Amino acid sequence: MSIKISYKLLLTLFIFCVTLCSAQSLATKIFEKENQLLDLDQKKKSALSELELLKLKKVQQDLKEIGYPISKHGEQIVEHKAMVLGYDEKHEQARWVMHMVLPDIATGNTSRTNDFREDPLVKTGTAVKSDYWYSGYDRGHLAPSADFRWSPIALSESYFYSNMSPQLPELNREKWAELENFIRDYVLETKEPVYVVTGPVLKDSLKTMQNKDRENEVSIPDMYYKVILDNSGEEKRGVAFLIPNGNCSYPITSYATSIDVVERLTGIDFYSNLTKDESVNIEENYVESEWQVGKNDGNVSPLNPTDLPKGKINTVQAKYNIGTKSCVCGTVVSTKYSEKSGAVFLNLDKKFPNQIFSATIWKDARSNFSYLPEIELKDKKVCLTGKIENKRGTPTVNLTSEKKVEIIDENL
Repeated sequence: MSIKISYKLLLTLFIFCVTLCSAQSLATKIFEKENQLLDLDQKKKSALSELELLKLKKVQQDLKEIGYPISKHGEQIVEHKAMVLGYDEKHEQARWVMHMVLPDIATGNTSRTNDFREDPLVKTGTAVKSDYWYSGYDRGHLAPSADFRWSPIALSESYFYSNMSPQLPELNREKWAELENFIRDYVLETKEPVYVVTGPVLKDSLKTMQNKDRENEVSIPDMYYKVILDNSGEEKRGVAFLIPNGNCSYPITSYATSIDVVERLTGIDFYSNLTKDESVNIEENYVESEWQVGKNDGNVSPLNPTDLPKGKINTVQAKYNIGTKSCVCGTVVSTKYSEKSGAVFLNLDKKFPNQIFSATIWKDARSNFSYLPEIELKDKKVCLTGKIENKRGTPTVNLTSEKKVEIIDENL
């Protein structure tokens, strides 16, 4: 009897030990795997940090190779890890800030820091918070923080006051932001980096901010510029933008110009290491369509109102003429025929869903045309006559017959 009890006890103890050892073995394996993951996570963080520093060194190298801007104004050159700037003490802001927009913005997820602070590398000191506070002006980024969302170091640098300039809210939060997005869209679509130099147009006659608690006299620019260079591959190209410091109602490409124009205006040679031939090809000319990529592909600038005959307006002016019978001129950049309704829809200068002016030919009116308007009018410069109505925020006319459409000179 005792032998049987001992045998059962031993068997029970054996099973218990096996179960306990197995449980301990699983727990040990789980613990080991968790430690491996922690170790891998630390290695990944370390590798990402090293990669960030390598990319920043590459940016510094590329900026030097393309050539810092050369100015006759004697500003202090300040080199940061992700940008270089020329600080003008007299105006308490940079005359120019040079940086690169990399395709890395597609995957970058660093959030805004809003850590506005003085730039310790500016020998004479920069503007400070009190210079902008209650001034009525935004602290407008010259090199935008969103261009650096791939790098915590670079994004933090973008909040130095040396990278700020007083911009009216209607510029900073609207057309200026649109221009910044326009450049990023180009980089995301082409998957190639671009060089960007940004700055205010500074001159002696500028007013300064007059808020009560200011510490410095910060000049208020009347105008800003951005100069962009795509130096990748054989298709090198450049373009510049000049934008007033205020409300800008025209599409962004209406403010485009050649780099050479901005160089003459500012007295700055922006990409100083370009060869003479490269300078001629890149800086003296620009092709608007080359920068209209992705969702912007096919858009065009509105016609210059001074080139239009008396009594005719462009697509931007149309929004100021709601409720009146007008003749609106522009380029038909997109058309659509609806089989369901039988109507034809035309967009001038900018395509749906960012249209700035549209026209509708309803089913009954379509029979008054001797041609298929959705085909014949595509890519044509036209003047459309009708009463301008507000359709969900877009100025629109209803075209009742072919007589309301005039195909105009392609040279306009």
